[in-house]
Amino acid sequence: MAGGKETTRQKMINIMYLVLLAMLALNVSDAILNAFKNINDSLDASKTNVSSGLDQTFSAFEETELKNKPERAQPLWDRAQKVKAYAEDLNKEIQRLKDEFREKGEGIDPETGDLVLRDNLDIAQNIMINKKEGAKLKAKINETRAKLISLLDKKDRENVSFSLEAKDPLKAVNGKKWEDVNFGEGTPLTAANTILTKLQADLKNAESEVVRKIFGKMSETTIIMDAFTAVAVPSSSYVIQGQPYKADIFLTARDTKSNPEISVGGNSLGVVKGIATYTGGTGSVGEFTWKGTIRVKKTDGTYATYYTEPMKYQVAKPSATVSSTNLNVIYAGIPNPFSISAPGFSLESIKANISAGSMTGGAGRYTINVPGSLIGNEVTISVSGNSNGKSLSLGTNKFRVKGIPNPVAKFAGKMGGVISGNTIARESQVSAAIENFEFDVKVRVTKFSVTVVRPRQDAQVYYCSGDNFSAQAKSALSNLPFKSVVYIDNIVAQMPDGRTPTLNSMVFTVN
Repeated sequence: MAGGKETTRQKMINIMYLVLLAMLALNVSDAILNAFKNINDSLDASKTNVSSGLDQTFSAFEETELKNKPERAQPLWDRAQKVKAYAEDLNKEIQRLKDEFREKGEGIDPETGDLVLRDNLDIAQNIMINKKEGAKLKAKINETRAKLISLLDKKDRENVSFSLEAKDPLKAVNGKKWEDVNFGEGTPLTAANTILTKLQADLKNAESEVVRKIFGKMSETTIIMDAFTAVAVPSSSYVIQGQPYKADIFLTARDTKSNPEISVGGNSLGVVKGIATYTGGTGSVGEFTWKGTIRVKKTDGTYATYYTEPMKYQVAKPSATVSSTNLNVIYAGIPNPFSISAPGFSLESIKANISAGSMTGGAGRYTINVPGSLIGNEVTISVSGNSNGKSLSLGTNKFRVKGIPNPVAKFAGKMGGVISGNTIARESQVSAAIENFEFDVKVRVTKFSVTVVRPRQDAQVYYCSGDNFSAQAKSALSNLPFKSVVYIDNIVAQMPDGRTPTLNSMVFTVN
């Protein structure tokens, strides 16, 4: 190839060699592609670890500082929430681009765990350079960096160490910008995807650093406790006989590094981080009063003594309140809603059961169903409550089981009387409903008979199944002369409790 006269064959070989070299230059080896995949996985794991630590930081701050010192902690919490929002906004944009890479790269190859077209040199360039997504991303990164830094105090803004930034090269070659360097010509798709993962990791590190600096402001201010108030907070002022009465006694604006002396009735209590727990006796029924004493050692070696306000608690016998939502009886065959509660017990800690039938529900609201075979009998509802892991019987209540009142049969909204021929020809259904009853109960007519008496003619009887007129009865009623009489009787209804009563008869005169 260097010189001399070349044959046509030699020229062809040289051209093929050049083509091969070009193909080799464009073909990225699997080793390099695998290296990018490993780096991407490592960055993903690091990002996940930082995210988990950040979640724990937020949770710890919320459970301690925000609850105990809301006046000072709330502004810091609000700033940290802005940090999270800014970071999430940028992360969504980066993830959108990664999703587009994945789509254009034909998804994930199960063998490599990487993009199917991971060695493609055109996809990333087309999306990030040709479609200018890279320039947009660069602007978004720098905008987010500025927003995060703006949430810090002035002295902290100069000391940020996070690497979230998209800067053009200082010595640009051929006018290349940040997006060209990272996603330009010759960048395999997996490499571009790894760069986006690195940006996500940088973003999570930046978010973590800014949040920690913001939350760190809580420990910079020293609180001088110059006012003390003794406080006693009981867990409950209503106690079931035999169960312990507990209350927390502490000083407001306390110093958790010092433990004051706390006592009740001359008996010292154990103190942990400035808090003691008092357990009062509940062996007998009645009202009891106690008062706590707190002694705090001052810097000069003397003690300051503080007293709680007198605290009272009531010890009562176990009891339960059981009431029907609608009536003080249980009706057979339909759902009966019940509310059950007990003083001193949460609704979730109460359990109830019935001696016959079924009882479902919880948290104070139950539904009871009993069969028609129990009509005229009594059923018993038993209630128990859970207190400190122990089940206590809270009492029983008896309820009478009654049958549902019989419904009233109607035709065309009437129970009898004068009716027009047009109405009796148009209507075809006999209905049944329970009137003036607290429950909405649906009753169905199963059969009835119709007797038609035309003037100076013999009576004609038709038997109907269900709640509609039979075809023969409908035909007979279609054109009745004046003064015809229609009897609807032997009406049988199906009740929810299983009964099939015979309802009222109806007599209509056609006018």
